[in-house]
Amino acid sequence: MGRFKGKVAIVTGGARGIGAAIAHRLGSEGARVAIFDIDAEAGKRRLTELRERGVDAILVQGDVSREGDVKRCVSQVVETFGKINVLVNNAGIGFSGKPIFEQSLEEWNRVISVNLTGPYLFAKHAAEVMVKSGGGVIVNIASTRALQSEPNTEPYSASKGGLLALTHSLAVSLAPYRIRVIAVSPGWIDTAGWQVPPHKSQLTTLDHEQHPAGRVGTPEDVAALVAFLASDEAGFITGTNVIIDGGMTVKMLYLDDKIVADSLFHLTGDREFSELVRKAVLAGSLERVKKVLKSALEEGF
Repeated sequence: MGRFKGKVAIVTGGARGIGAAIAHRLGSEGARVAIFDIDAEAGKRRLTELRERGVDAILVQGDVSREGDVKRCVSQVVETFGKINVLVNNAGIGFSGKPIFEQSLEEWNRVISVNLTGPYLFAKHAAEVMVKSGGGVIVNIASTRALQSEPNTEPYSASKGGLLALTHSLAVSLAPYRIRVIAVSPGWIDTAGWQVPPHKSQLTTLDHEQHPAGRVGTPEDVAALVAFLASDEAGFITGTNVIIDGGMTVKMLYLDDKIVADSLFHLTGDREFSELVRKAVLAGSLERVKKVLKSALEEGF
């Protein structure tokens, strides 16, 4: 496929994880690719991989939250490739997981600066170049945590929620210049194989089976979606958020004995055991089961 032949793409956070998969996918479809990443060593390894696969690529090291680094990247890409057609704002950092009472202002500011200010700065400076070549596409990698949360994720959730708002705002502001802006919100994506060096996946059967799609997502899943949205085939799509999560955000979940039994089955692979535990809980015999299990553990089976 050559949907991006003759086009130039910037992928921030392109050295690892989802960003690396996106850089590979766009490059495999003909794009000349600029990886922007704070990790120079990981970036060099990814750059080598891209070039070995015949992708015309460069690496720019920097911090997305620093406007000087962003401007330098845009200038270097234009100097090397002459234009910018696609910008993928993928770079992001996570959260400490500490209760809000223990979260520092420094953590909040850093997460917001990377996950929200960074995409704003790259959009601002890359779009200025896109205008000169008649338009382009900006894809912001958000998260389903912009829509639903687990406890103690305030900095991250807020940054991704802000990125959705930034997306539709930019889409309207940049529409006169034929620049489309779209958000992609991944759910659970196993990035182990796209780390530097690659890690072995630690996922369990339960991790996969709780998804309506039957599995956890991969960076390749997200990369395929981004490639479509950034292509001319998606020319009528802008200002929206596309969720890619295997159906998790639409799944209604109420804890009951069947959910517990199914979870135990996926963890152990033993349907009889999971049913026995379920029946013991319903019969009020849990204490007896606990005593048996404790005794078995003490005896070392």
